[in-house]
Amino acid sequence: MTLASGTSEIDILERALTDCVAGRSRIVLIEGGTGCGKSALISHVVEQAVASAATVLYAVATPEEQQVPLGVLRQLVNGEESFALPQPSGGAVVPSRVGAMQAFCTELRELSLDSPVVVCVDDVQHADRESLQYVQYLARHARGAAVLVVVAGALHAQAQDPAFSTELMRQPQFRRVRLGLLTVDEVAAVRGSRDGAAELHRISGGNPLLLRALCEETTDAEPLVLEPGGPFAQAVATCLCRTGPDALGLARAVAVLGEQASAERVTRLLGLDGPAARRGLAALEASGLLNGVRFRHPAARAAAVEECGTAALAALHRQAARVLREDGGPATAVAEHLLAACPAGGPWDGDPADVALLRDAAEELLVRNEARQAARLLELALRAGPGAPLHGGVRMRLAQITARFDPAAAERQVGELVAARRAGALDAEQVQPLAGLLLAHGQLAEAAALLASGTGTGTGTGTGTGTGTGTGTGEPVLSPLDTLVDTPAAVSERLLQSARLTDATVAPLAQAVRSLITSDHPERAVPWSRELLEEAHCCQAPGWSALFAALYAEALLRMGNLRGAHAQATAALQALPERGGSFPCAPTAVLIRACTAMGRFTEASRLADRQVPGSQLTSLHGLAFLRARGLHRLAVNQPHAALADFLAVGQLMEARRMDRPALVPWRTDAAEALLRLGDEQQAEQLVLEQLALPDAPRPWVRGISLRMRALTGDPKKRTAVLGQAVDELHRSGDRVETARAMADLGRALQADGSPSKGNAMTRMAWNLAKESEAVALCREILPDAPLTAPAARDRAPAGAGTKHTATKLSSSEQRVATLAAQGLTNREISAKLYLTVSTVEQHLTRVYRKLQITSRGDLPMGLEPVSRTAV
Repeated sequence: MTLASGTSEIDILERALTDCVAGRSRIVLIEGGTGCGKSALISHVVEQAVASAATVLYAVATPEEQQVPLGVLRQLVNGEESFALPQPSGGAVVPSRVGAMQAFCTELRELSLDSPVVVCVDDVQHADRESLQYVQYLARHARGAAVLVVVAGALHAQAQDPAFSTELMRQPQFRRVRLGLLTVDEVAAVRGSRDGAAELHRISGGNPLLLRALCEETTDAEPLVLEPGGPFAQAVATCLCRTGPDALGLARAVAVLGEQASAERVTRLLGLDGPAARRGLAALEASGLLNGVRFRHPAARAAAVEECGTAALAALHRQAARVLREDGGPATAVAEHLLAACPAGGPWDGDPADVALLRDAAEELLVRNEARQAARLLELALRAGPGAPLHGGVRMRLAQITARFDPAAAERQVGELVAARRAGALDAEQVQPLAGLLLAHGQLAEAAALLASGTGTGTGTGTGTGTGTGTGTGEPVLSPLDTLVDTPAAVSERLLQSARLTDATVAPLAQAVRSLITSDHPERAVPWSRELLEEAHCCQAPGWSALFAALYAEALLRMGNLRGAHAQATAALQALPERGGSFPCAPTAVLIRACTAMGRFTEASRLADRQVPGSQLTSLHGLAFLRARGLHRLAVNQPHAALADFLAVGQLMEARRMDRPALVPWRTDAAEALLRLGDEQQAEQLVLEQLALPDAPRPWVRGISLRMRALTGDPKKRTAVLGQAVDELHRSGDRVETARAMADLGRALQADGSPSKGNAMTRMAWNLAKESEAVALCREILPDAPLTAPAARDRAPAGAGTKHTATKLSSSEQRVATLAAQGLTNREISAKLYLTVSTVEQHLTRVYRKLQITSRGDLPMGLEPVSRTAV
């Protein structure tokens, strides 16, 4: 048997037993915290007594038998027929009881004449009052007899008879054994190694029972992991139960209060009197379970409430909330207790003060980026009852916060808010933030309708739709759609520079980035969307991360960076906890278009075949998905299906008064499908309609419109119109669409009898498409051209076919010529290489002379490519 006690304690007991065998009476009181080895010492005494041929009377008191008169005494004499016990009677000690105790003592003395008698009572703090009187009488009247009385009890426990220990100490044959907690050195000795001894001591507090459980649950080779319900948790539960009901209640109160626990608070929480609370806390500390009013390890704290019933635990949390609120404790701590006290989904009788506190606590949690917990608090606030004040604001705030981590759930909440507004259950002051939420979810038409209903209607003229909302005074204002498309880039950037990402600004900031994407300077959206994405990561808001990753992907796609767009759109989808709602349509649309352009048709088909409810297709995200699916179907030679998608986009946009080609140029998309089907007349009509719209002067819209105008119009004017389209698309920054228009221009030049210029333009288009990794377009332009660079041994010698180009051109001329061959304008080359435009022109003049060519269309393809960051 392994003993947790030291040698001195064992020596005291063994000497007492030796004295007993020699015919002298002894009394030993063993005290210590629960689990500190009292029972082990009792067992050691019993073993030694049996080995000495002594008669052993043994009993263990339990809380359940504490009210059973003479229960312990009956355990002691069990099997000893010579003892005749009286019937228990209530009240104080009476003459008949005294006689019975005299008889009991006499019988023990007579029994000791034959062999020593050892009387052991464990957990004496739970013994019944009558049995304690018998043991106490024996201690006083067994002098001179070979009787050893050993009782073990917990420190700081409330006994049935407070005078019991005092009476024992008055006897001259009395000895005390006080068991303390193990030191770090003693823990190392029990473990057999100093490795990890300090950590085991910290967790167990030096309690031998807890230490043995820890050693059983852990190994030297593995990190310390304590499982719920494991040996350590079971040992903690055992210690708490054996320490007594007051101590168990105090332990649970300490566990519930956590970092807010104090001796005064746990006392008030349970309604105990001061002495009882002090005794209980001292007992818990003596057993090593507590360090002050803190559990030493989270596993011990969890074990303290593990077997506490649901109703009892909820009651503790309600009381904890009351105590903390009375003390002016942190709102977040009070709110957590209110949340824990209410069963999920059930009713809650919270008052307006509770609702206000939950809102304050939610805002504090948001400062710490704990959005999910903040949302739970607001959900609880909504359960206070439909008539509770502040409900409209709570529901709005909940939708804003939920958008941080679950856009699909937030979209459902926004739908409920819109329905509430229509039913007149939402205050007018909530209209503006609700419109912001709708805009964040791409529901522009709904936002416009809401603002119109909330502010009155006017008869003003919107920039793109022919209508607008008013202020109620007849003064027209831009609709959300017009604001998105028509806000100058400088205005959008001022907002992006001045606003920090918050729940209130996420929608305006997203709109500002979208506005830059549709502007004449879409390249400015790239750094802003990247910066906002990083800020969303810092806020630990996956919903925001998905939003700005999707916008980043759209900006990169707009610039022709297909691989970057694919990566960011994938990241946006991966950030979402679920794929519900309309928002996933936005990054999915980018993926479909990027995969299609890169020739990854299988992946694009898998994404395009996704079933999307019709209700989700009406948002900006849904429209983008429909267009992307149509473009993919067009690329895989399904013009009928593509045309159906494009026309569906047009119908939805016109019906919802969102017909802006700067957002979705569905007419030119449909025109291309109609050309594939041989309907040139209808295609031309759609192109002319788009060119007549207010968005037509925008470089991107004008460029794609002119390209289709050239393909559907007079062939004699095709070359000139395509040249205009190339210039406009160059200005727009869309490299893939520029390459597409350049390829068409190359074919037109060849058809016009300029094969040299046509071939050069075709090669430049191919180079530009290849640089953008638009594999499908490369194969369309030059089906036989290799898409991978040849091995070094297979490359043509430097200057082959170009009269030793590399040896004749300087490094500066080489860089300028390479970029010119890739299709860049002089101004773009000057910006990339940090040269003036006149210097670029001088370099090109020398290049033409050295290579004996007359224009950039004659520049060879064999020039070494220049990276995007080369200077």
